[in-house]
Amino acid sequence: MNALVTGAAGFIGSHLVERLIETGATVTGIDSFTDYYPRELKARNLARLRGAAGFTLVESSLADADLSTLLDGITHVFHLAAQAGVRKSWGRDFHVYTVNNVEATQILLEACVGMPIERLVYASSSSVYGDEVPLPMREDVCPQPVSPYGVTKLAAEQLCHLYHVNHGVPAVSLRYFTVYGPRQRPDMGFSRFLHAVVRGDAVPQFGDGKQTRDFTFVADAVAATVAAAARGKPGAVYNIGGGSRIELLDVFELIRRITGRPLRVEQIEAQRGDMRNTYADTTRARAELAFAPTVTLEEGLRAQYDWMTPGHD
Repeated sequence: MNALVTGAAGFIGSHLVERLIETGATVTGIDSFTDYYPRELKARNLARLRGAAGFTLVESSLADADLSTLLDGITHVFHLAAQAGVRKSWGRDFHVYTVNNVEATQILLEACVGMPIERLVYASSSSVYGDEVPLPMREDVCPQPVSPYGVTKLAAEQLCHLYHVNHGVPAVSLRYFTVYGPRQRPDMGFSRFLHAVVRGDAVPQFGDGKQTRDFTFVADAVAATVAAAARGKPGAVYNIGGGSRIELLDVFELIRRITGRPLRVEQIEAQRGDMRNTYADTTRARAELAFAPTVTLEEGLRAQYDWMTPGHD
């Protein structure tokens, strides 16, 4: 495999690059190091890859990159670059999401037209579903996102589909359900909760705490992404969920048990765009990608806590 990975310095992207290098792939990573969170955190994500044989990092946005050169000889494209975050996607910041999530995806897909790539795997999100679909969420329901972020992720999915239908680009979309683990972005729930506990700060509880999420450990998400590159059906969409659906209040109890520290909760008003529940029906991914999550929520959360406490690798 000769792979191009966009968003290579990010949370999931850096784990994916490491997995690909371990399997003997040659990888070109591209990342624009946006200011959504500190650059040094992304640089730290790449620590194990510095000097690694077979890995090259290009710092650029997709709009500014010489994609015809970068795609020369590439067999697989993994498109993980995006502007993340539901809560910041409103108002004046929305254009940042349309530029980085929609326009950048179109630029990449257009560059792939006529190229002999075997798969393009696009990292989508459970945020595309919204709150009106039945649980568990199936890929064939009508998605109705409740956040601007979710709208941009769904729009990029549709671009992948139309470039497959009209130009034969072998695009596969994966709807990740709340990925967590070592290197998780600092704005994400588990990262915020664990850091607050370690510092002795209050943990933010948005709303009544009874909202649920289907959590997916990063290694399981990466395994599904690699499988999609080999087995994914071009034009298809797959749910990637860890099967660890749990209420937020129960997450707090789990954190208390794992950290052995007291946890002080500060209740905050529910946020616009936050979905009430997510729960993935992974029947399609299990059948076509042989996807089977292996890490329990307690195991994965403990791994994230161990990573972020002093002395972690």
